[in-house]
Amino acid sequence: MTAPPPSLWLATLPESLAGLEPAAPLSRDVTADVAIVGAGYTGLWTAWYLAQARPDLSIVVLEKEFAGFGASGRNGGWASALLPMSLASVAHDHGPEAALAQDAAMRASVDEVVARGRELGVGHLIAKGGTVTLARTPVQLERARADVAGEHALGLGEEQVRLLDADQARARLAATDVLGGTYTPDCAAIHPAALARALARGVQDAGVTLYEGTEVTALEPHRVTTPGGTVTADVVVRATEGYTAGLPGYERAVAPVYSLMIATEPLSDQVWERIGLAERETFSDYRHLIIYGQRTADGRMVFGGRGAPYHFGSATHPRFDSDATVFRLLQDTLVELFPSLADARITHRWGGALGIARDWEASVGLDSDTGLAWAGGYVGDGVTTTNLAGRTLRDLILGQDTELTALPWVGHRSHAWEPEPLRWLGVNAGLTTMRLADGEERLTRRSSLLARAMAPLTGGH
Repeated sequence: MTAPPPSLWLATLPESLAGLEPAAPLSRDVTADVAIVGAGYTGLWTAWYLAQARPDLSIVVLEKEFAGFGASGRNGGWASALLPMSLASVAHDHGPEAALAQDAAMRASVDEVVARGRELGVGHLIAKGGTVTLARTPVQLERARADVAGEHALGLGEEQVRLLDADQARARLAATDVLGGTYTPDCAAIHPAALARALARGVQDAGVTLYEGTEVTALEPHRVTTPGGTVTADVVVRATEGYTAGLPGYERAVAPVYSLMIATEPLSDQVWERIGLAERETFSDYRHLIIYGQRTADGRMVFGGRGAPYHFGSATHPRFDSDATVFRLLQDTLVELFPSLADARITHRWGGALGIARDWEASVGLDSDTGLAWAGGYVGDGVTTTNLAGRTLRDLILGQDTELTALPWVGHRSHAWEPEPLRWLGVNAGLTTMRLADGEERLTRRSSLLARAMAPLTGGH
């Protein structure tokens, strides 16, 4: 198997999880009720909830590397209520009631992740402090006001999202140039790899069979093929997110885009008193090229962002987890936000692939004719969304009509990405446009025309 990426999370697993023995690879033909391809959050939550509901089911999970190897063990640690598509976009396509139902399900799922994390023994690494999104220019402040006004117009209240003035925003996060921001309580900072590994242990304790070091070479109706054997199952779940394009026949289903992260050494209490995040809020700001961060349970600043290129042919490879230029830009941005971190030592640098559907819409579903189920397209908002997906797949697989199976994202089918080289040109042009949009706003002090032109392609209207 490939060596673990040098992420902070995988390097700081609790001792009880760091020493887990790897599961054996598949070495024979197997018959099961449900076969799940991918042992990240989507696959593990699906297995967990199915096993809890129906202990009699035979469930197998197949993983090329090890459980939590991908984004589930490397992400920013936000268990948020965010979806890649905006609430306004969902309302436009499905109506306000459906949008509010989807939003409510996501907010409830944050609490579900927190509760299950405690049940799985990693609750001490979780803090539900909400999210603060800073506005640091007049244009960003206009965006913050418009966001809050739009969500309130759809039916959300102050208890879900509220506008912060400059003093209120700085009281939570004392970055430079803060003019205001927004706050939502519905986000928890977590240790993502600890949750993933604890969940892997939990599904095995519940009777699920996990095969690690098992590459899937074909995923077909009722059949999963690997070099060591074939799994025949009533239902086959595709839970491969950023690695989906590596499956034959799915090369254009999801585009993998890399997000990179850095982590500081543990910071002193005095430094944290200057910065804030007293409740371990997660944070971002209203720039176009996304940044994100959190204060870890052991007092580090973890900070990440987009900007790494998309690789031709939807390729993924361990060497793409590192990009010296992007790491340098992340550190420069972090110090620009928090000058007191200028001398803080960066102890970990890492990255990983996230999955983007062509229309930037996450989805979950089951084709009853073929027995093929799927979930994904989270665009980096997967920590909580995977939990909702796992419970929804449970209901779909068990043939139950529930509030979850009635949500608007269920059964959605995204169009395939364009063939290469159009895909490479389009995705990288989009990343460049977001970077240029921030520069445009700094120069013009007006909302970016470039970003407005890109909005229909990135989940907005």
